[in-house]
Order: sequence, then structure tokens, then C-alpha cells
Amino acid sequence: MTQLEQKFSQTVREQKSTIYTVCYMFSKDADEVNDLFQEVLINLWKGFESFEGRSDIRTWVYRVALNTCISLDRKKKRRQQAERLTMDINLFEDHDEDTRQVALLHKRISLLQPFDRAIVLLWLENLSYEEIGQIVGISAKNVSVRLYRIREQLKQSNKVTK
Repeated sequence: MTQLEQKFSQTVREQKSTIYTVCYMFSKDADEVNDLFQEVLINLWKGFESFEGRSDIRTWVYRVALNTCISLDRKKKRRQQAERLTMDINLFEDHDEDTRQVALLHKRISLLQPFDRAIVLLWLENLSYEEIGQIVGISAKNVSVRLYRIREQLKQSNKVTK
């Protein structure tokens, strides 16, 4: 294994949870999450040698993962796919109030546009507005404004679902 491959492998081990977090935000299906994860790894590998370290590696990984997932999400919506047959029951699902609230929040977030979903994900990861701005390519002030608008949008969707 070359030094570059070793460094890449180490980076993937360190950033694995970050990548999976982004992938889970864009899909609930385990197979699709794994496919997204693989695509992110491919894109990380393609750009790894040219990563210059001008930003934190975690910021770069977030950006690549988000861009990959957003692109694949757009492609998926463009092409018409046959409806997957699923059993709409999970025998292991919790039915307590907290679980229902989390599921409802996840459902509402999944209805947001991909860019807004990305911002919410990063905010939920407790990143600062500056870090979020660096990752998605907007100013910290713009992050603040977008989060306010997203909160309002989520509140409106709450009124509709009640």
C-alpha cells in the first residue's frame, strides 16, 4: 500500500461517521445509504491527492459528501424509477413519544430542498455558522438567514400535519 493510500485509508477511518451522517440524511434505505457512501468514497479518492489542506479535512469531507449526495439525489429525482415494494412495518421500531417525534422531525427535514437539508444536518452536528458557511459555500450571515427561514418552513409544515 502506497503512502497516499495509507493516508486516505486513515482519513476514511477518522471521517467515517461524518460521511455516514450525510448519507443517512439523504436516504432511509440501508442499501442506498451504502451506495451513497461508496460514491462519496470514490469522489474523495478522486480529489484526495489534490486536497491542499487550505481547510480542515473534516470540512472538505463534509463538502464532498454533501455535493455527492445532492448530485445523486437530483439524478434520482430526474429519472423515473419503478416503485420499490416494501413492507411498511418494522417489528423492531420503538413506539414511544420521543421516537415518534424524532421520526416526524426526520420526515419533515427530508421534505426540505437538498441544500436546506445539508444546512440543517450541519447545524444538528453543532457546527458553527462559519463552519457551515465554509462547507456549503455561503457566508455565516447567509447561514443564519437560511436557518431562520428553514425553521419557519418547518413550523408551517408542523401546522399542516397537525
